[in-house]
Amino acid sequence: MKELLHSTTAYRQLLSDARAGTAAHTSLVIFPDEGYLRALLKECAKAFFLAEEGSRVAALIEKESFADCLILPQEGEKITVELAAQVIDESLLRSVEGGNKLFVLDRFHLAAPLVQNKLLKVLEEPPAGVYFLLGATAEHSVLPTVLSRAKKFAVPPFTEKQIEDALRRGHDRESGVREAAAASGGIYSVAEDLLSGGGEDFRLAEQFLAGENVEALCRVVGERKEKRSFFAALKLVLRDLMFLSAGQARYCARTTEEMKRLAKKYPAGVILSAIGFVTEAEKEIGFNANPGQAAFAVRLKMQKELEKWQKLL
Repeated sequence: MKELLHSTTAYRQLLSDARAGTAAHTSLVIFPDEGYLRALLKECAKAFFLAEEGSRVAALIEKESFADCLILPQEGEKITVELAAQVIDESLLRSVEGGNKLFVLDRFHLAAPLVQNKLLKVLEEPPAGVYFLLGATAEHSVLPTVLSRAKKFAVPPFTEKQIEDALRRGHDRESGVREAAAASGGIYSVAEDLLSGGGEDFRLAEQFLAGENVEALCRVVGERKEKRSFFAALKLVLRDLMFLSAGQARYCARTTEEMKRLAKKYPAGVILSAIGFVTEAEKEIGFNANPGQAAFAVRLKMQKELEKWQKLL
């Protein structure tokens, strides 16, 4: 995975800036993969300190125990007003090792506007030798006033080939790598979730489209820890149904007998609309919509679309 992270523009540019001594006092990394956002930020922190792999500083940053690199909040938590106040107070203290001090603020997109505003002044004018590295999955969750004060590094989703190659490096003995990479949308953690499930998401997607126990299936989707993998699998199945209905099976990432049957059930227009419905659902989930309810809404929209097309045929 480090090879993927080191290939990002954010890592390479931050490393270049560190070598040139031109690092911005506040940098913002936009990275759509929340599962690996913290990992990318730690690699960027190593680049900031010019810490080579295997060095003492690199090891301490990886363990989140380097005194001059504060990685906040605790993993899985949010930045609170109280934590923001601590950051401000801590920024006034001198670095332990006599160099620069870096504050790494993970999942900044989850920080409330009140919290972001509280940090605004220190982000704009930090004390000498103090730097900030913010990480977020989306730009729209960061206040414009913060955006205007930070040097932004937007990391696009990885290519399907990059994801597949990375999966083969780490999961070379597992089957379904090609399908997981194709369905991931360039998000490595989604690809891993799809792969770890042994194809369960794809089977659920086929059952969902077949109309089997939809309400129960949607409850399962809503209760799962992985919020995105089912919808990623559903989009790939729908994409492959388009290929099957057009007689282009050679372009499919996966084909099953059930998919061949589904390709005959759904007109191309319904499949195309369904892809749009799933994309909308993914956006809603990004705004904390319940995945199960979002899935059920997709199913209702698809049913209405199918009824409309059946009247036309």
